[in-house]
Amino acid sequence: MMLFRIFSLFLCLATFVNALYMPLIRPLADITHRAVEVLTSPLPAIVTEVSTTTNVEHITTEVKASDSLPSFPIEVEVTTTKTATTRAPTNTPSFLVGTQTGNGTYSTGLGACGIVNHDSDHIVAVSHFLFDAFPGYNGINPTTNPVCGKQISVSYQGKSVIVTVADCCEGCALTDLDFSPAAFDILADPSVGRLDGITWHWMD
Repeated sequence: MMLFRIFSLFLCLATFVNALYMPLIRPLADITHRAVEVLTSPLPAIVTEVSTTTNVEHITTEVKASDSLPSFPIEVEVTTTKTATTRAPTNTPSFLVGTQTGNGTYSTGLGACGIVNHDSDHIVAVSHFLFDAFPGYNGINPTTNPVCGKQISVSYQGKSVIVTVADCCEGCALTDLDFSPAAFDILADPSVGRLDGITWHWMD
């Protein structure tokens, strides 16, 4: 009989403890779960520029042990920082950037830049594709094309020469160059006629 009373007393005590503390533990578990959700939520896509965004979220809940005890709020502050980086688009033509590769030929005469070219000049004609697409050219008066007068450094099989743009080559591919005989002669014997695989870049 005594054991039955002790067991009953223990059961009542366990029920009382459960009724007293569970209302406190459950809200705290909910708060922890919400904090994990905020911290692990996917970042929104940002597609305009490099930016850092800090967001502070306050989570408040009422904790009440029992009807006989007053309730009190518990507030959890969760701070997340999100950083996104995007690359700005560029409209710079490919022939203006880095080293170009093309073929080389030679000829002279009155150039599109309005200058009479001579065999002894270190000049070059760029392709009509490059000439017409050069930034700042209005497509009306070729002598005003900003590419006229620009210098190019050209290399071929260990030899190099600096030439000035003075003309437009109608039969050239985009990155081909048409040299004056003097400039071509520095890179190879004129009897070769055509150089395959020259490399070049702008001087400025």
